[in-house]
Amino acid sequence: MIFETVGVGPMQVNCYILACAQGGQAIIIDPGSQAKKIQAVLEKHHLRAGMVINTHGHYDHIGADDKFGVAVYVHRQDAEMLKDAKKNLSGVFSLPCKVSSEIKFLEDKQIISLDCLELEVLHLPGHTPGGIGLLMRKPEEGILFSGDTLFCQGVGRYDLPGGDGGLLGKSINDRLFTLPAGTKVYPGHGPATTIGREKDGNYFTE
Repeated sequence: MIFETVGVGPMQVNCYILACAQGGQAIIIDPGSQAKKIQAVLEKHHLRAGMVINTHGHYDHIGADDKFGVAVYVHRQDAEMLKDAKKNLSGVFSLPCKVSSEIKFLEDKQIISLDCLELEVLHLPGHTPGGIGLLMRKPEEGILFSGDTLFCQGVGRYDLPGGDGGLLGKSINDRLFTLPAGTKVYPGHGPATTIGREKDGNYFTE
């Protein structure tokens, strides 16, 4: 499996690129900006984009969605954010941006498949209404892409429009902290961690 992390944009969003093998199709998670930087990784492995997945609809995670010529997948509760600069906050904090690509809706427990890759959607409301995590089922297990729900020694903001601290806590405690302790967590910003490490020592979840 090919697994690359690309830090993009002024907020250093972790864009993740997954593929089964050289020359295949890639899943691109959260291409927030700097499409050329992401494209360079695709070209290094002779990959072509197969789909884009947004873990949520904030502008720093969706800014380069249109640059790869493929459908964009997002939870239906965040889908309007991709079309509305005010809702995705780009109209407040950045240059206004909207996604014009085909948008496909995701639901909780849905399995996303591409070649040998299988990712299970975990609906994790709190940072945004339609925030999701992506739990890898194939070709490996024990890998979670947590978006902006859970970070290494931190959690997502819930004071922005659409945020809800109660839902965020429920998403973390009821959905994420019930995963095996050894599950590797790859967040939307910052370094990777594990479920066990965050369950035992994340001050913000206590």
